[in-house]
Amino acid sequence: MPVTLPDRIMLATGWRRLAIALAAGALSALAMPPFGIWPVLALTLPVLVLLIDGAAIAGGRGYRGAFIAGWWFGFGYLVAGLWWIGEAFLVQAEAFAWLIPFAVLGLPAYLAIHIGLGCVLARALWSERPGRILALAAGLAAADWLRGIALTGFPWNSFGYALANNLELAQSASLFGLWGLSLVTVAVLASPVALLAVRSSKRVRILPPLLGLAVLAAMWGFGAWRLSATDVGTVPGVKLRIMQPDLPQDQKFRYDAKQSVVDLYLKTSVEAGGLAGVTHLFWPESAFPFFVEREPDVLLRIADLLPPGAVLVTGAGRAAPPDPGRTAIKVFNSLRAIGSDGAILATADKVHLVPFGEYLPFQPLLESIGIEQLTRMRGGFAAAPRRHAFNVPGLPTAAPLICYEAIFPGAVLPDEGPRPGFLLNVSNDAWFGLTPGPHQHFEQARLRAVEEGLPLVRATNNGISAITDSVGRITGLLPLGVRGVLDGALPAALPATIYGKAGNIIPLLMIILSIAVAFTMRCNETRKS
Repeated sequence: MPVTLPDRIMLATGWRRLAIALAAGALSALAMPPFGIWPVLALTLPVLVLLIDGAAIAGGRGYRGAFIAGWWFGFGYLVAGLWWIGEAFLVQAEAFAWLIPFAVLGLPAYLAIHIGLGCVLARALWSERPGRILALAAGLAAADWLRGIALTGFPWNSFGYALANNLELAQSASLFGLWGLSLVTVAVLASPVALLAVRSSKRVRILPPLLGLAVLAAMWGFGAWRLSATDVGTVPGVKLRIMQPDLPQDQKFRYDAKQSVVDLYLKTSVEAGGLAGVTHLFWPESAFPFFVEREPDVLLRIADLLPPGAVLVTGAGRAAPPDPGRTAIKVFNSLRAIGSDGAILATADKVHLVPFGEYLPFQPLLESIGIEQLTRMRGGFAAAPRRHAFNVPGLPTAAPLICYEAIFPGAVLPDEGPRPGFLLNVSNDAWFGLTPGPHQHFEQARLRAVEEGLPLVRATNNGISAITDSVGRITGLLPLGVRGVLDGALPAALPATIYGKAGNIIPLLMIILSIAVAFTMRCNETRKS
């Protein structure tokens, strides 16, 4: 019998095996924004199945081989999907460019450990029959969940975002969230591997892909029904304006650029016929290279800009008194609401800080050898102890999400109090230029709207700024790299979704059930052999 391509993949050893895993992983990144070619996973995930099939060639249960295959697959996937992180180190290249290899290769190398561990779990549940597809789905979904919480978490480009690129398919997140989407994505798109089992009956070969197509059709049908049946409406008496300044990142934190920065914000905000009728103006994260409460001239200019009764919502650093026994002030990355009289009406501080961007892990040690976080603020930002609602006059209560706080499923609402009326995400993605990063960030924030049944208002420095309704439909958008304003109404909130009520309990139960079913199938196969 001639050796087929699947056989060559499964039996590959040495550097060829690693190269196959790396290439399949890198190709998988095309499933993520801005490309969104999610069917590519129907080619690459079967390759991973075949590599795990061959993991025991050297003897034993194959756990080491499964981990190595999974790690190289994950490393290729994450390097190809996250290379744009290196752009941030070029903003102040003289100080940080030397760190690019550590960021572009080091972060994926760490994150790929989770995918490797997911493949070890899959291998522990492995069987020769289609049960191995479910085993891989459970393993990779568990890996996605783990990297979403480990060491503060970084669930960027979890596999579930592949199907979330399609708004109809994304609606299933209202039932079981991102981690549930990851489980379904891997199970459905790895299922074509069953067609390669030439020694199995036709029924055994064809059934998994048919079930996968049926699941996709059911998800699409549910999503199409939900979108057509949901008439969201808008909040009366509210007219939003989002100002996207497209300010170069190397100017954003220079105090000597204070005047030109404020001039740009004010000028851009009144484009499209001034602010007549606008009730709420939004500026992006970290809008100012200063503490706005210490600049009365800037507050006076904002007061002159706003119509009577209007409110500016802006990202801004906030200084607070030092902790007892300390001398240095605490600095928070915050949201501020400023009234038409120049008064600061409300504040929300960031809870989930970006490692190496806003603080350094092991900060005293790393600062002692001259390493700083990208914001170059000695001591880093302080984190708020818990997530609070943001109460802006004239708006429903907001769930404030500063920068990448929007990427954590099940962790975007205030820790207590009534359910908010919308998600408010401000960000400064100018660190990453015109790369896939801002596209990925927007789609992840958008999925939180679908999960929770809440509209999203998103203001960023260079894009993508947008308003989406409570099922993720975009009602207005400013694309990447564009300076301008976006006017729109505030969509109304829906009742809490199933996922919004239960949170991550549902997807975790799905993963546990999948593990149990795959284990049962393995045990049954062992008894028969």
